Amino acid sequence: MASVHESLYFNPMMTNGVVHANVFGIKDWVTPYKISVLALLYEMTASKISLPKRRRLNKLILPLQQGPDLSFGQFVRTVEECCPQTGSAVTLRLDDMANGELRDMEHFFSTLPTPFTSFDTEAYKTSVVGLFMRHMLLAYNKLSFSQVYKLYKSLQQYYHSQDEVTLPALNFDWSDMDLASTEDTVGDRMDKDDLDSPLHKSELRIDNAPSKGPLSQKQAEYFLARQAYLLKNDENKALKPAALQEELNNMLKFNPDFAEAHYLNYLNSMRVQDIFLSAHSLLHYFDRLILSGSEGKSNGDEGYGRSLRYAALNLASLHCRFGHYQQANLALQEAIRIAQESNDHVCLQHCLSWLYTLEQMKGSDSTVLTEDSVKMAAHFCLPYLASLGIQSLVQQGATQGKTAHKLMDALKDTDILHWKHSLSELIEISLAQTTSIWRMYGKSTMSAQQAQLLLNMSSLEPVNFGVHQNNTEAFAVALCHLAELHAEQGLYSAVSEILRHLKEQFPPHTQHAKLWMLCDLKIQFERHMNEGKYHLAEPLIVALSALDKTQGLYRKALVLKVLNRSTEAYSVLQRLQVLCDKTKCTELAIRVMLSTAELHWESSGFSTALPLLLQALALARQHHLQSLASETILHLAFTQLMLGVPEQALSVLHEAIEPVLAHGSVMDKGRALLLMARCQMDVAGFKPNRREQTDLNTLALAVDTLSEAAAYFSKLNCKERLREIHYFQALLYRTLGQNSQCNKSAMHFRLLDQELQSPAPPISMRL
Repeated sequence: MASVHESLYFNPMMTNGVVHANVFGIKDWVTPYKISVLALLYEMTASKISLPKRRRLNKLILPLQQGPDLSFGQFVRTVEECCPQTGSAVTLRLDDMANGELRDMEHFFSTLPTPFTSFDTEAYKTSVVGLFMRHMLLAYNKLSFSQVYKLYKSLQQYYHSQDEVTLPALNFDWSDMDLASTEDTVGDRMDKDDLDSPLHKSELRIDNAPSKGPLSQKQAEYFLARQAYLLKNDENKALKPAALQEELNNMLKFNPDFAEAHYLNYLNSMRVQDIFLSAHSLLHYFDRLILSGSEGKSNGDEGYGRSLRYAALNLASLHCRFGHYQQANLALQEAIRIAQESNDHVCLQHCLSWLYTLEQMKGSDSTVLTEDSVKMAAHFCLPYLASLGIQSLVQQGATQGKTAHKLMDALKDTDILHWKHSLSELIEISLAQTTSIWRMYGKSTMSAQQAQLLLNMSSLEPVNFGVHQNNTEAFAVALCHLAELHAEQGLYSAVSEILRHLKEQFPPHTQHAKLWMLCDLKIQFERHMNEGKYHLAEPLIVALSALDKTQGLYRKALVLKVLNRSTEAYSVLQRLQVLCDKTKCTELAIRVMLSTAELHWESSGFSTALPLLLQALALARQHHLQSLASETILHLAFTQLMLGVPEQALSVLHEAIEPVLAHGSVMDKGRALLLMARCQMDVAGFKPNRREQTDLNTLALAVDTLSEAAAYFSKLNCKERLREIHYFQALLYRTLGQNSQCNKSAMHFRLLDQELQSPAPPISMRL
């Protein structure tokens, strides 16, 4: 089920995807690259360009202004992709300056349209372009003659270097510019797919080339904003952890007090589960934030007080994520103490949310704490925290056996709150929760519908930096559910497509990759087990155990059972039963009971399995788990059949057949129909080689039921089950006197028996 508290990690840098960073206090200065951008703006202002081309160029302006400096060749190619005519004009103008004299560059700056005189162009004073041009004119006018001359020589080198990665303009002595800082910081290297503009067609990223040149304040803010936004919404398109770490290390090498870089370093370390570096970076972030005095007053207190309490809260969330519950509790108590002293109700609500989350992680009942959190969040008008609390209550209610309509009513109320306040992230989590709840209750059709609704929903987030889908945990959960639902119906080609998309959107290094890895392994395991390839299923247990210990143990017991290693399987199942009772995992506990009952069939007899099956049925009905209840009824019907009461078994089976055929997997449908056919055979009084006292009409009905079951097993390539069906069909056709059909079924049975080269398990020992 989707984690509803993934969004509770406090991010003081971000508000609606924007990082608030006062980086170096460096103002803009003139570089050869920015002269090229000014030439582009001049040509756009002076020349007539068709509307489609102008739109493409307008989309290009902001990335060019705020991004890192490009080589001249890259810059020209980028412009020519939008408008070849403008690209040629810019090249010609730069050629005039670079191959001319210093006065040509002076003339260019003197002829630039000023933001205060251009009212009908892009250079209007309140526009982004106007501000940029004003900054450049002011910076240029402050230069001494020697600095202007050095700038001109750098422009010549920049123009003639064309595609060199290390820009010759960087040989310019920036210390002569009297800047606020002279650090040689490291800029951003833009990925091709990161910007929603023709830039993503150009090769703007040179992976093996070092970033050169000091960053201006806007460039640093752009780098931080883009990477933080991508880490939150589309981690796949952010820089790889190692590359981002290298960039941040270089930034911090020249400016160790750069607080926001420490926080981005913390987020990056969390991606690779580096507990030491993430804690180190988080503490450094708040240390620098307090020392720099960049925080304003909050609730009447000095900014450093707010930083201290949120530092403790972030530290608690960090330890929670890594499972360090004792350290998390200590940090949380510290945050609560400081927040109470400061009378900060918002921070206290965050602390209360983490308090009940911590209790849930430790396996304790946190219902009372969660209800208190919801009431207080509503009182202080904090819809985000109130909604998270309600969704947490829904999740707890689902595991405690609440009815579906109560949970759906609660989620409906939260959805109204989400849409009212445009909380798109919580809308996604709500739909993922609904998908998981319907699947848990055994309503596969409703689960698939909710998953599709989430995947086709238009996000309310601003689609920045080329992000067209928020690749959050909710989307990963929905896609994994869809993959498993398709696998249950035998649609493995569709499963491959879904998993391939998951691997593209959530590469192995991302934090949500574990979801599709576990899903992929479970699907492979079930497929090998259905096809009888136990030697291929067994090696998957190790990988499953690494991702989820309980799932690995359960599947180990299944493999041991089919390999007739009953004693070992029983031992593993007993360990699992104790673990399920401790963690209150009802679904797995019921499955363990069913597997234990199957072991009783093979060892101590069918009657000893009845109490265990009745206990499993009561538990499934108490928690409204329809699919598990139906599966338990199938086990009960089979037990009654083996105990010699086929009429009672058939009556019980009719209770489960409808939900199985409506919502069950292909395997469950085939097993149910095969069991029904066997019950019909026994009710008809079928005995091999005997026709007297046999209800032939019922036998004909059993043949049709077997044919329908064979169609389901064929979808899964389940040859052992097909061999069993052809065996029964051959016997029935012979009793009915249909010799040609009998011979056909016997031939299919013989071919499958030769192909499998393994003795069929006793028919009385398997459902």
